[in-house]
Amino acid sequence: MEISLPRHIHQAQMTVTTRTLVVIGTNGAGKSSFGKDLLKRYPERAQNICGLHALFITTPPEEQAANDDWWQMSALINERLRLPRITEYEKLILRLQHEEFEAAVDYKEASKKNPTLTPPATKLDAIQQIWEEMFPHNRLIRKSGFIELTSAYRNSDTYTAGRMSDSEKLVFYLIGAILYAAPDALLIIEEPETLLHTSIKNILWDRIEQLRPDCTFVYLTHDIDFAMARRSCKRLWIRSYDADRQIWDYEFIENNNSLPEELYMEMLGSRKPVLFIEGTDNNSIDNRLYSLVFPDYMVKPMGGCQKVIETTKAFNQLKDFHMLESMGIVDRDRRTEAEIRYLNEQHIFVPNVAEVENLLMLEDVIKSVARRLMKNPDEIFAMVKENVIRLFEKDLEDQVILHAKHIVKKKLEIALNCKIHSFDELNERVEEIHERMRVEEIYDNLKAEFQRYVDEADYRNILRVYNQKGMLPQSRVCQLCGISTKEHYLDFILSILRENEEDAQIIRQAIKDSLGM
Repeated sequence: MEISLPRHIHQAQMTVTTRTLVVIGTNGAGKSSFGKDLLKRYPERAQNICGLHALFITTPPEEQAANDDWWQMSALINERLRLPRITEYEKLILRLQHEEFEAAVDYKEASKKNPTLTPPATKLDAIQQIWEEMFPHNRLIRKSGFIELTSAYRNSDTYTAGRMSDSEKLVFYLIGAILYAAPDALLIIEEPETLLHTSIKNILWDRIEQLRPDCTFVYLTHDIDFAMARRSCKRLWIRSYDADRQIWDYEFIENNNSLPEELYMEMLGSRKPVLFIEGTDNNSIDNRLYSLVFPDYMVKPMGGCQKVIETTKAFNQLKDFHMLESMGIVDRDRRTEAEIRYLNEQHIFVPNVAEVENLLMLEDVIKSVARRLMKNPDEIFAMVKENVIRLFEKDLEDQVILHAKHIVKKKLEIALNCKIHSFDELNERVEEIHERMRVEEIYDNLKAEFQRYVDEADYRNILRVYNQKGMLPQSRVCQLCGISTKEHYLDFILSILRENEEDAQIIRQAIKDSLGM
């Protein structure tokens, strides 16, 4: 949906096209006013949803009758209600009960004509499924003549829906409210994280969004963890609000090279561990992949590998101050095992593959993709493996030279890393290096090692040493899996990780194993 945004301090009109917009700002920054402005802009389409208000704020009976057509649909419900005021949560319960009762009656009558008829699925069924996913030790039980909602902990006594905890009520209400939203609604959701435990808040909203693919979601939040965990969305950061002029100072933070410094400082307040990675582009493979492999971490691109190393070390040295865990990931770049061990001691990890794209070629990753696309995983991997080995054999000489140059360069840097005060000392040192270098031996050893990988079909070690950006498309993994391009192959892997099912755990563990975690 294209959303016409509230007035910007520097621009009269701004728009954004997205299905999910996350509006971030501190308390008092103007988020609620931002949401109210959107409600005025789209009076026929926008709907405000605030779970906290729904549980505790009541409306007079006359407003209930005026605002809800369904309220007058059943005299039975009206007779049942003898309360001067009622919350949105309680109204939802009654509405669901009414729908359940009508569905049961209709099914009973229809079954007289067709005994094999399948019972209809109601909104309560959809709510129950997701609610029990969020609270796996509890169950919603429908009983009594008027369909009493109860929650039970294993074999313990049941209790009515009105006696649920606030968190249980909130989850129930949010699912139901969005199910009842109008088609193609613009949903303005205030404080979507309130009363929700960290372990379920993002999973809950993922499931709710799947329920209503026709709707557009606008989240108003000050929770950085929640905002950064939402994927495939636009993020808007509100700095301030001028109530007299009704204008906002805000900016989009999606696709920036880095988050604004003020917001980054707020991230420290989120108390989330930090993962520093290479790159500056938020759309890079590294950032998109590692964000889903390590969903509990705030992933922060830092540029080059040296910046990652320096920042991770500095951040860990200040741990007594900020109390946050942090680690880094840098590319392999033909590092020696000794270098990698040193980096691991500094909480900096190096994948056991030559290029980050090679992580997409790990055996378990390929097999998971093939399995999801209804292909034979063993056959697909066998063909990809054969193609990669053939490619590596063809490029073997170039790869040997590439690695030999790196070793020679490293040895030269180490050898010349000493104090030299005259030309004669420099000349003598270089001649000494030349005599000791044994370039031919380096070359021969590498060539023999790489040839052994080919002869033994050592796929894992080939991925470790094979620096070839075009390996993924040339391996034909995309075509064999029935995917058109390398980018679509990556997107498919990311979609599996987002679903967080069994295949996601397999892919995630394969990549962590490659990092030595």
